[in-house]
Amino acid sequence: MGSNDRYVVKHPKGWAVKGPKSERASAVAPTQREAEARAKQIVGNLGGGEVRIQGTNGRFRDSDTVAPGNDPNPPRDTKH
Repeated sequence: MGSNDRYVVKHPKGWAVKGPKSERASAVAPTQREAEARAKQIVGNLGGGEVRIQGTNGRFRDSDTVAPGNDPNPPRDTKH
């Protein structure tokens, strides 16, 4: 993962946005949807990259490329 990428992970106060190899959260939101939106905003401000969303079971359930990031499979990524 690149330095601009962010993870949306479960947090005691809701959902957190974390960078790779970071212990502290960049942001904390009460809902996963709000944390995902904040993560996309952060990545967009940094010049693009990947946002990976963790499910409640701890496994990553989705990822999204924020422009001008490099989406490895653009024709198949129709969810966002």
